[in-house]
Amino acid sequence: MKRNFRELLQASFKSDDTEEWLDVYFTRPIGLAFALMWERLHVHPNVVTIIGIALGVCSGLCFYHTGLWLNVAGVILMMFSNFCDSTDGQLARLTGQKTLVGRVLDGLSADITFFVVYLALAFRMWNENIPGTEYQWGILAFVLCALAGFGGHSPQCLLADYYRQIHLYFLLGSNGSELSTSKAQRDILATIPEKGHFWARLFYTNYARYCQTQEKRTPAFQSFIHHALGRYGDIDSMPVALRDEFRRGSLPLMKYTNLLTFNTRAIALYVACLLNEPWLYPLFEIIVLTAMYVYMHRTHEALCRRLDAKYFG
Repeated sequence: MKRNFRELLQASFKSDDTEEWLDVYFTRPIGLAFALMWERLHVHPNVVTIIGIALGVCSGLCFYHTGLWLNVAGVILMMFSNFCDSTDGQLARLTGQKTLVGRVLDGLSADITFFVVYLALAFRMWNENIPGTEYQWGILAFVLCALAGFGGHSPQCLLADYYRQIHLYFLLGSNGSELSTSKAQRDILATIPEKGHFWARLFYTNYARYCQTQEKRTPAFQSFIHHALGRYGDIDSMPVALRDEFRRGSLPLMKYTNLLTFNTRAIALYVACLLNEPWLYPLFEIIVLTAMYVYMHRTHEALCRRLDAKYFG
């Protein structure tokens, strides 16, 4: 059956509520075009993921240098790394080649890329003067980048992804979201034999920890969803009024889930490096994005407490 590009593109969008305009009009169409090309060449999605990781690492290494054209190269390489990140999932859906190895690699790709970026920025800043002073950054460059990466980037992306999946769960029901629990992942892990199933056990072990971290950061939501599922059994049996009220409260926060993922931080990184002021990027992470994160987190938890008291108090 002949496939229409527009129809395939539309099918790749999860919902109008959660899609970012830059992805809708730029990243996803280009990613789909590449996916169709790789499909014709019979390239496996995992190969595309590995190419994306390699491009991301190379882009990070480019940002270590102060030369303008090397930084431009870094921008281009990171853009293509992001295209690969979009392409591998689309290609897997087109060809039916979804694998656990692919899910592990896909989860690692952005982490590896930005780990290299933070290291590159720290080494780049090491011998540069702190703005307005005669003192070099030295070890403070690593402290600043570590705070941005581990204290900012990691929890921001973790919670943004969780809130997006929660929103899709209430909007589309059980089949429209990838929302899961640490218990569900541990239950699956318990069924997998230790011998000969390295990738499967690695994936479910790490995914269980990932889900558990999300759960620990959202006590009000955990209470709300526990009471809701306890009364109604599953999301598809919940009253439409409850689901709609949650969606209305969650919808304004979706713009923050988008701002706290790839595009905004990538643009900030490009600007900082092209201006040869690399310190601006980790500072942007620590101040601006953390402020968005705190607001998003507090607002979502307040919504859950209010609905928990209204429907189950």
